[in-house]
Amino acid sequence: MTAPAPIKIDFVSDVVCPWCAIGLKSLEQALRKLGDDVAVELHFQPFELNPQMAPEGEDIGEHLARKYGSTPEQMRQNQEAIRERGAAVGFTFNMDKRSRIVNTFDAHRLLHWAALEGSQAELKQALLAAYFTEGRDVSSRDVLVDVASAIGLDATEARRVLDEDRYAQDVRAQEQFYQTQGIRAVPSVIVNDRYLIQGGQPAEVFEQTLRQIAAEG
Repeated sequence: MTAPAPIKIDFVSDVVCPWCAIGLKSLEQALRKLGDDVAVELHFQPFELNPQMAPEGEDIGEHLARKYGSTPEQMRQNQEAIRERGAAVGFTFNMDKRSRIVNTFDAHRLLHWAALEGSQAELKQALLAAYFTEGRDVSSRDVLVDVASAIGLDATEARRVLDEDRYAQDVRAQEQFYQTQGIRAVPSVIVNDRYLIQGGQPAEVFEQTLRQIAAEG
């Protein structure tokens, strides 16, 4: 008897999206609970929250006020809610260290390369931690190379990928594909190209949905 085909999961997200960090941790918890019951192939797909963001980025308070009309008190409450949800799933948000929203296109190009090197999940986690936990500028090529090197990727090759604008067309094509599929918010977790789980859901939601899909398969 042949084993069932692995469930394909496309995790569409950005590295400066707090709910993406929460959603990924929840998904990881669900996958640990599933254990050997369900085989999964996890792929990270690019989405830019702010594709027009200038290279120098923007002050986070000014950005949220302009984009969402948030008051300082609303921002403080939202950040505390995010911090608590992150802590519950094992992710540390140090909101005081994060002062700017930045451009993430280079980060997505590096993630595309990391997938080819078999280290995409590790780099994704490291970039989320670099931005939200350590407050680092993930639009900086020096920072991106440093983060890639820290998880064992070749620093020289990472620098070449960034400086030579490699995979720009690939990332743009993937971004456009998911936009044409109606993805307007992240995280969007697409299972077997058919099922959509939206937002930073609890681990139980991911686990239940994946078990149902596996049973159907």
